[in-house]
Amino acid sequence: MSDLPRRAMVLCAGLGTRLLPLTSDRPKALVDVAGKPLVDWTLDALAQAGVEDAVVNHHYFGGMLVEHLAARTAPPRVTLSDESALLMDTGGGVVKALPLLGDEPFFIINADVVWTDGGQDTLHRMAATWDPARMDALLLVAPKERTVGFGGAGDFFLEPDGRLRRRKPAPEAPMIYASIQIASAAAFANVPEGPFSNNLIWDRALASGRLFGLEHEGWWLDAGTVDGRDKAEAFLKELCDS
Repeated sequence: MSDLPRRAMVLCAGLGTRLLPLTSDRPKALVDVAGKPLVDWTLDALAQAGVEDAVVNHHYFGGMLVEHLAARTAPPRVTLSDESALLMDTGGGVVKALPLLGDEPFFIINADVVWTDGGQDTLHRMAATWDPARMDALLLVAPKERTVGFGGAGDFFLEPDGRLRRRKPAPEAPMIYASIQIASAAAFANVPEGPFSNNLIWDRALASGRLFGLEHEGWWLDAGTVDGRDKAEAFLKELCDS
């Protein structure tokens, strides 16, 4: 069991092509779901959990996102990681932001998702499960039947000891990566220069038995596509009306 990480990386630099035409004039992080921009859903969840600092990267329509965040007065404190010159992908974006994130474990969250908690705050559940002696990364994974807007084959099998196993070569897997993880800063040592995916970090952790998962207790809403965004909005409206 570990203390709640004090910092988080919110990945907002993507091009948002799956959200076109909604992203024709804005970054995906500023696409509204139920009246709130996606980035604010994430930042508000971090604040509710007690995370103090968030690093937000930006690239596509970056100036618009910078302006939006500058006007935000609610916690957490936001620091920007500028990828205007070169889009660094998920892993490369984290590496670029490491001087801002520090040496302690931190959350990494994709900016195109919304989630509901189960009986306990999701980020606190992850912090309680995190064990730096055993883990390089702890991924939140959601059963496909508790997702909204997701239509893929699944990403992982969750073993009884909490370790993860990738879907392939199986045609399907019961768990999807729910776009939230806790990672060790040390896991990003000795990586390639330039853009690369977080999959590189996960593959190294898998090879050493240090990639773990935690099953999400609530609902996971994939707002990364137009159809998913619409379904997420309808789900949240129904939830509020019930």
